[in-house]
Amino acid sequence: MTEGINPEILKEICIVKMPFGKYQGTVLADLPVSYLEWFQRQGMPKGKLRMQLATVYEIKLNGLTDLLIPIRRSVRNG
Repeated sequence: MTEGINPEILKEICIVKMPFGKYQGTVLADLPVSYLEWFQRQGMPKGKLRMQLATVYEIKLNGLTDLLIPIRRSVRNG
């Protein structure tokens, strides 16, 4: 699953905040699974945000959130 994921996308989801909606201002990686599942059913937003949200969804769905710990650390310290 992690093969083929652009490391830049992983970094982005730890920085970029949700631009609209109920969780506006929340870092994408911190969005609850229930919200991501809702998008999955309703249809993901267009553009780059679609790829970012889909990536967060897959990470959470597969229990891979620990993947983001070192990235978050480097983003905070960088």
